[in-house]
Amino acid sequence: MSTDRDLIGYADTPPDPRWPNGARLAINFVMNYEEGSEPSVQDGEGYTETALTEAPLDPGVNGRDLAGEGMFAYGSRVGFWRLMRLFQERDLPLTIFGCALALERNPRAAAAIKASGFDVCCHGWRWVPHYHLGEEEEREHIRKAVASLKETVGERPLGWYCRYGPSVNTRKLVMEEGGFLYDSDAYDDELPYWITREGKPHLVVPYSLTHNDGKFGRGGIATGGQFFEFLKDGFDMLYKEGAKTPKMMSVGLHMRLVGHPARASGLERFIDYVSGFEDVWITRRLDIARHWQTEHPFQG
Repeated sequence: MSTDRDLIGYADTPPDPRWPNGARLAINFVMNYEEGSEPSVQDGEGYTETALTEAPLDPGVNGRDLAGEGMFAYGSRVGFWRLMRLFQERDLPLTIFGCALALERNPRAAAAIKASGFDVCCHGWRWVPHYHLGEEEEREHIRKAVASLKETVGERPLGWYCRYGPSVNTRKLVMEEGGFLYDSDAYDDELPYWITREGKPHLVVPYSLTHNDGKFGRGGIATGGQFFEFLKDGFDMLYKEGAKTPKMMSVGLHMRLVGHPARASGLERFIDYVSGFEDVWITRRLDIARHWQTEHPFQG
């Protein structure tokens, strides 16, 4: 079997991203809106999804797990609004990784996102593993997601990122759809980069599961203070390196995790900390993609 993995990337000569105003670091905060689109008994999976919640690893519930459903619902009922306030009160940008069906099922949240000026990157039709979908089924998921988000938030998504990992067909299908500026189905770099498929260029804006509140769900971080310190350590290293090699930092947030007050306090400390640096660009993911397209167009 041949491999198409790129294990080299930019190596020791990363390009100067030329962030606006000479920023040493670009930071993108991402709120994952998944609640209501996850696997469930009602939607045909036969079990209740409890990933990234307070639920035990194997609660042993046959049929619907009402506790698990409630932990997801907390995210859309409470956590969403807390995170929106944290960023809107500070007039800071935010990117929404939006699952289309989840936003259909919460029109008030969809309306708030539409009015916010935040960008929406498509997080799939549903929060399900795309690597379990057949090619035609995945193509249909992408089609339905684009149409749905256009209806709920007023415009089609220009970015794509599915749950955890793509299938071997995902990027081909995203490019085939034709309306996406970039995808973030990659964890392999700290700068955007171009790839080609069948001679056609495509922009990748890598994401991260490291600077991510998923650490709460896996037990790696227990308190808001630990979350702040972890994010601060990552920021401080990237900011120091940014004097010579500016990079980007993605901070991943889940409404049902960091939306709880004790955890949100650590996030609040971090956004206030980074807001004190004039040479840091806090921005939307779409703006990073557009910047890269302008400053570093595909060269062939």
